[in-house]
Amino acid sequence: MSKTTAGGNIDIKELSRKINAGAKKYEKDMIKFMRDMIAIPSESCQEKAVVLRIKKEMQKVGFDKITIDKMGNIIGRIGTGKTKIAMDAHIDTVGIGSLKEWKWSPYKGKMEKGVIYGRGATDQEGGMVSMVYAGKIIKDLKLDKDFTLYVVGSVQEEDCDGLCWQYIYNEDKLRPDCVVITEPTNLNIYRGHRGRMEIAVTTYGVSCHGSAPERGKNAVYMMAKVANEIEKLNKRLKNDKFLGKGTVTISYIDCKTPSLCAVPNQSYIHLDRRLTAGETKAIAVKEVTDAVKRTGLKPSDFKVEVLTYETPSYTGLKYPTEKYFPTWVLEERHPVCKAGVAAFENLFNKKPVVDKWTFSTNGIATMGMFGIPTIGFGPANEVYAHSVNDQVPVEHLVKAAAFYALFPTLFTRKN
Repeated sequence: MSKTTAGGNIDIKELSRKINAGAKKYEKDMIKFMRDMIAIPSESCQEKAVVLRIKKEMQKVGFDKITIDKMGNIIGRIGTGKTKIAMDAHIDTVGIGSLKEWKWSPYKGKMEKGVIYGRGATDQEGGMVSMVYAGKIIKDLKLDKDFTLYVVGSVQEEDCDGLCWQYIYNEDKLRPDCVVITEPTNLNIYRGHRGRMEIAVTTYGVSCHGSAPERGKNAVYMMAKVANEIEKLNKRLKNDKFLGKGTVTISYIDCKTPSLCAVPNQSYIHLDRRLTAGETKAIAVKEVTDAVKRTGLKPSDFKVEVLTYETPSYTGLKYPTEKYFPTWVLEERHPVCKAGVAAFENLFNKKPVVDKWTFSTNGIATMGMFGIPTIGFGPANEVYAHSVNDQVPVEHLVKAAAFYALFPTLFTRKN
């Protein structure tokens, strides 16, 4: 099988063989890079050191241009072709929690029986390792004439998914023809996921001395009724055949009181709302508001609001955004998805699983907000994300590098 391009005839099967060989050739380099990244703590808003480590590796393998923008995202470019392809890995991680729960150091990059362990191995520094070495393979095989590839290491995703790409799209003016999100997919191809929102509910009571609670109005008791209605609301939310059910859960609760010997005058809950197909911000806010009203509270007794994120990045830049992250799904027949499937089949001689993520990714911005066709393909299994078993198989790093190296050629030829 061969494909004709401006550059001549290319036998895709032979090219796939060469790419697989190239990925295997750089296995030791990828292992070292992966372990180095794990050894650098890089929680959200603290990514500077790991960004500089990525820059060093991009320089080593010969990227044409490397930029660190004002937010702190690192963007490596290869090629000068008309078709623009972006691949994204967020390079921030969650924290480690209690060290007592870990069987090994979260920052040593332990390797055992072909698996690398440590914070960020799953979610999702492995994607960055594979992308960088895909760039090296592309350079080695001189595949960079028909497209321009942007390898993006994005920041603050764990704190606020998609914020980095709002900045990249609006301020850096990077407008790719498609995006590959390299979050963990267990080497499957993903084409969407539910959206999400962060909603706050506050109840307002009347404080009084705790010895005579009947004189006041306890905001916590008011909130207890609200909590029951939120639990009931979760059971009524819409279901979608592909994406699954919308959900809502209380993820935090607090109250304000003048004293531990007083009736609280204010209570607060934080809601994690996951949005399936057809669910919008307006629908979700109305559902929560209606649920609160079911308790009998008057409008003056409560407030429902969508929250805002405005924490500075490690560079000190603030880029506020509403915490509404849209649902997105790419049609399985779309050329981007078809190019991903073709890359998988040519490299690995079998059909891929085409599915979706359970959690949320930067795809909420690239496709959910900006309509850029987006798919996902990444090393590691998302079940280990944010856990003390955080891990990535070396085989996944190698195969993902091969996929990222072949995909741009196949996508460019289908367009």
